[in-house]
Amino acid sequence: MRKIILIFFLSVLCSVSANAGSDGENSLKAKNQPEEVKDCFEKVNRGVFAFNQALDTAIFEPVAKGYRYIPSPIRTGTSNVLTNLSNLITVPNNLLQGDIKTAGINTARFVVNTTVGILGIFDPANALGLEKKEKEDYGQTLGRWGMGPGCYLVLPILGPSTVRDTAGTVANFVGGDPWFNVTVRNDTNYVNESDYYTTRITGGVDFRAKNIDSFDNLEKNSIDFYASIRSLYLQDRQQKILNSEKVTDTMDDSDWEEIETN
Repeated sequence: MRKIILIFFLSVLCSVSANAGSDGENSLKAKNQPEEVKDCFEKVNRGVFAFNQALDTAIFEPVAKGYRYIPSPIRTGTSNVLTNLSNLITVPNNLLQGDIKTAGINTARFVVNTTVGILGIFDPANALGLEKKEKEDYGQTLGRWGMGPGCYLVLPILGPSTVRDTAGTVANFVGGDPWFNVTVRNDTNYVNESDYYTTRITGGVDFRAKNIDSFDNLEKNSIDFYASIRSLYLQDRQQKILNSEKVTDTMDDSDWEEIETN
């Protein structure tokens, strides 16, 4: 496992060196326009995309529609818990990006909401002036460090990604996700492996339930639904790497939640 981690970070360092400019200003590809990302594996990607669509039609969409019948307070509390857990990945990435202040705010939010907020069901931290910050992940951090996105990828079940974002996802499973470490890698008396997968599945259902109408509308109005999803994802990821407050066209900037239908 250590060899895998070492190889991963060596590859990151090589990528950063290759992308860094001589004056140091190009180490971060912070451009106002989205960086061009090639769809090197388009035929395979479209096949995986079709598989994901079939799986969504057969399983995820019906479950998400049923989820929407759950009383709103319960759904809101569930979403709050998932957001609170996301700080376990956001805080380390705040630190890796050198954003110490935001790391402190997110840490305080996690502590307050986990305790006073009963595992994050409620958000008393916001009432204390600890405002919610944007989520961060290892893919964003690699982008901030200067690693290019590489080719566009569509992953089974997980959906749109890039080579860089996939590397960031892999980092979660080699020690980068504290929640994964506690539940899956280290069985304890309080949480276990099923808790991790339950939160991941619930997060997917919660996201899908928020976007049923939006995705349906987008599909109906897209000449090429695959290309539309690809464009939206790449624009959204670029804005997140830039820590921009700009809203991506047809989307807000909250991690694919509540895609606008206007």
